Amino acid sequence: MTRETFGSRFGALMTLVGVAVGLGNVWRFPYMVGKFGGSAFVLFYILISVVIGVPALMAEFALGRSTRRGPVGAFAAGGLPFGKQVGWFLFAVVIAATGYYSAVIGWVLYYAIAQLAVPFGVALDAGAILPPDTGFNAKSFVLQMACTGAVTLACAGVMLKGLRGGIERASKVIVPLLAVMIVVLLVRSLTLPNAIEGVRWYILKFRLEDLTPAVMVGALGQMMFSLALGGTFMVIYGSYLKADEPTTRPAVWTVIGDTSAALLAGLAIIPAVFAFGLEPASGPGLIFSTLPKVFASLPAGWVFGTLFFVGLLGAGYLSAVGSYAVLVAGVTDNTSIGRKSAVWLLAAAVFLIAIPPSLNNGIFVPWDLTFGSGMQTLGALLAVITLGWCMSRSSALERIGAEGGTPVPTWLIYWIRFGIPAAILSVGIWWLLTSVLGTATAA
Repeated sequence: MTRETFGSRFGALMTLVGVAVGLGNVWRFPYMVGKFGGSAFVLFYILISVVIGVPALMAEFALGRSTRRGPVGAFAAGGLPFGKQVGWFLFAVVIAATGYYSAVIGWVLYYAIAQLAVPFGVALDAGAILPPDTGFNAKSFVLQMACTGAVTLACAGVMLKGLRGGIERASKVIVPLLAVMIVVLLVRSLTLPNAIEGVRWYILKFRLEDLTPAVMVGALGQMMFSLALGGTFMVIYGSYLKADEPTTRPAVWTVIGDTSAALLAGLAIIPAVFAFGLEPASGPGLIFSTLPKVFASLPAGWVFGTLFFVGLLGAGYLSAVGSYAVLVAGVTDNTSIGRKSAVWLLAAAVFLIAIPPSLNNGIFVPWDLTFGSGMQTLGALLAVITLGWCMSRSSALERIGAEGGTPVPTWLIYWIRFGIPAAILSVGIWWLLTSVLGTATAA
């Protein structure tokens, strides 16, 4: 089928890095580093991003490009049994995940507004938007719905303009600005008193005994979350790659850009946390509870707070756009519904599905663990199984390589068949034991 492709390699790279960076790097990576004890987690994360992340991305890109479909269609065309049903299942998962993810981006939007209001003497309680642990809070709910609605409309607006005129153009603006924002914050963070203690803990204080199974599995899960592996985002973006583009190049550069963003974000945040004597292991609330205290303590802190939350907003927005790309392609590729109608239909569906997890954390946390962690792991596993096991070795190698290009080494397909599924299964089993059954510890 005829399908729009990226307009340039730079545009493709910015789009792929943009969808990969998201909230996973600037929000999730620093608190995961704090949770799992610092440099052992960071160094292992870098290692597996190369040995697992790159080939896993190549597999998802190849699956999408060879079929010119998103998950709805790609798995069936790749030969996976019940592939069509699997594709629609992952489609439903993406809707559920996009709903709660849009709500989180809405939180970031409100925090950015609160920082911008400071120089005007307007004191907004940014934390008022966060859902209560239990029960129902009307103010929080109304704020969340308003900000989630704004995020949804912004995503719909860029999707109406298509790949080159919408997604690619937005990515070429937002990703470089995000890089500048992180560097500015990094410089300010490293000039704070005692910041060097945070740097030592973050990347220099490595001990082999700190590299526990829990740390390794946590790093694997963060790597998949951060690179947007899951048989969805990277499959649909792979379908936009040109036939003569080797999957190696975008995979390698996506990992370089994504991992660099994560490391720099951690270097901008962790030293500041240490400088002010705060707790790096404060969990998901690190940026929403801890960092505003840091910004409030700095001269002209609202400037740095605004930079941070606006940059985080842009990163999350590009990942949300990636979700919509999966959904819109699923509808337009497999039904008679036109693109414009599909965009507005899906925007309404995402907004409605955002309501339950916005009520309280008793719903939000299991929703996040199920659709953001567990199902993403499952989708990534199905993608590598489809390419590695449901296609012949020669066919898989041909699809990974470029049209008329240098052949891909044979050992790569065996690594995709055996090594990557083993790693993904370890993450999935750990998630099942810890988050669902509660039978394992994080020690």
